[in-house]
Amino acid sequence: MDEATATRILERIDALTLAVERIAGPPRAENDIAAADCFIWEPRTAWLQPVAQPNRVALSLIRGVDHVRDILHDNTERFARGFAANNVLLWGARGMGKSSLVKAVHADIAAADTCAAPLKLVEIHREDINTLPALMSILRDAEARFILFCDDLSFDHDDTDYKSLKAALDGGIEGRPENVILYATSNRRHLLPRDMIDNERSTGINPHEAVEEKVSLSDRFGLWLGFHKCSQDDYLAMVNGYAAHYGFEIAEDDLRAEALEWATTRGARSGRVAWQFVQDLAGRLEKSL
Repeated sequence: MDEATATRILERIDALTLAVERIAGPPRAENDIAAADCFIWEPRTAWLQPVAQPNRVALSLIRGVDHVRDILHDNTERFARGFAANNVLLWGARGMGKSSLVKAVHADIAAADTCAAPLKLVEIHREDINTLPALMSILRDAEARFILFCDDLSFDHDDTDYKSLKAALDGGIEGRPENVILYATSNRRHLLPRDMIDNERSTGINPHEAVEEKVSLSDRFGLWLGFHKCSQDDYLAMVNGYAAHYGFEIAEDDLRAEALEWATTRGARSGRVAWQFVQDLAGRLEKSL
């Protein structure tokens, strides 16, 4: 075999090798549970991506949701100590701190010395819900306890991924691992569009059965924590809490007037609106947050 022929064969082998690697996809990652307290699930490589600096606020800064805060904190603390606890659905008005509360409660309890094992927060994106069984198989034997967190969870008309979530929560032979719990936030109490449920009720051959199958998804969550639009007093308490925490030098009357004007221009009062006002005020006061 001459040198030119050998070179062509090697080039062809290299091309075939690359093609096979593309079909096979990237190799599975080596997960290091001790690398961080928070992770993001990357199903393509079965990798728990460590988050070095999670985006969260202190639990003491979350105002106006004291009752649900205490319930979520108690449930999480029981789970962290190795006792029975419920999956949680946080639903309701947008911008009222549902996801912020989950992250803040995790940080508060993970820093305590009462945990039976390290408490980790793993975020799974809505579009990756059907990979929950693969994620749970990785976490099942890990020396830690895990809160699986899905933010803004909901399903559309033609979406069947909710069936995967139902199976992962309570169904299947293996069931949910003892060291795993699921927290989800949603603007919808039943996670499905109201018109989808109404359509099933009006057009289905067995409408009651069809509706029951769809709304039973939210039943898999033992705790439903409702978040409702805040009052003016709650909104101002949020603003005042941030202002005191960051040491803003502004008169109380001026802070109140500017905060109310900001809410009026936005046409809403919520924790998110309060935080956006605080960011604007901090910039005007030449302060960093």
